[in-house]
Amino acid sequence: MDVIYLDFNATTPCDPRVVEAMLPFFSVGFANPASRQHGPGRAAFMALENARKTVAQSIGARSATEIIFTSGATESNNLALTGVANAPGTRGRHLITQATEHPAVLEVLEHLKTQGWDLTILGVDRDGLIDPEAVVGAIRPDTTLISLMLANNETGVIQPVAEIAEAAHSRGVIVHCDAAQGPGKIEVNVGKLGVDLLSLSGHKCYGPKGSGALFIRRKTPPLKLQALQHGGGHEQGLRSGTPNLPAAVGLASALQLAADHLNRTVADVGALRDAFERGLVDSIPGVVINGAGAPRLPNTSNIAFPGVDGEALMASLPDLAVSSGSACASVHPEPSRVLLAMGLPKKLASGALRISLGKSTTIEEIQRAAQRIVEEVQRLRK
Repeated sequence: MDVIYLDFNATTPCDPRVVEAMLPFFSVGFANPASRQHGPGRAAFMALENARKTVAQSIGARSATEIIFTSGATESNNLALTGVANAPGTRGRHLITQATEHPAVLEVLEHLKTQGWDLTILGVDRDGLIDPEAVVGAIRPDTTLISLMLANNETGVIQPVAEIAEAAHSRGVIVHCDAAQGPGKIEVNVGKLGVDLLSLSGHKCYGPKGSGALFIRRKTPPLKLQALQHGGGHEQGLRSGTPNLPAAVGLASALQLAADHLNRTVADVGALRDAFERGLVDSIPGVVINGAGAPRLPNTSNIAFPGVDGEALMASLPDLAVSSGSACASVHPEPSRVLLAMGLPKKLASGALRISLGKSTTIEEIQRAAQRIVEEVQRLRK
């Protein structure tokens, strides 16, 4: 059976150009970048620093020293949030986030609650947008950090991060942004966003799994973080361990390609997503497109089908690789926490599908996928 892959927000295939860039560092350029006493080590170090420079340039950072390589956005989120919370001299004991954040942020913040931190989780509107005024209103004299994702992995809804960051900074509050879903779909520019910390993941933008980075803005006074792991003082002392040079090179290549081809990708994929949604709306009475009233990623569609059980619908579509929510939550067959936070009734949230397109998705695949979903929804409703 030919399966149409429409789960690109869960992961993407590694771009052949990214693989080509990585290959030499598995064999010829295999030296440890920390071994700068000899030529091969120095060459590896230069390759690592060139990758760091490329990552910085791709997101509009002012300096390569603002980039720390990690294993992905989950580790970057953990380093950012616990790093700030546990840093010497951190003021206050209050954190702010939103109800639709990824578990890699929410669970970290919930863990910090067990260590004496106070956490405010703000709601979102029916389209999944947070109200900037609500965020500002939640800031207290003891607020240390606000964490807001750039774009939601389930609905594609883009949050007003820049507006909130500006207001937060006027009150002396640090802002972290999980931008894992951004590169290749929307512009990710830390200068325009104004955030202090930003998490990135390679495998969401056609890079290798196990690659990621944390942007840490250079500012005065300096932003201090406590390391998650200790050992050799790598990555400015924040992430000890021999650097994964192939992964760093792959991340840099993927982010550069994403930035270079952003406009064309957005236009092409966005047109396909819109055509897909029109096909479903025209054919299925009562279909609900979640987040349709908000700015969204051009590749993401989250659709609920009243009167249809989500598990039954998924089971009836073995020829489509789609999901019912976050890939990280798929082991728990419960209605999407994101959709419930947006006010969807539990039964309707249980019948929702997330369809996320990629740069290789074709119009024929979209037409076939829409046809199959229409067929199965009509069958299940009968």
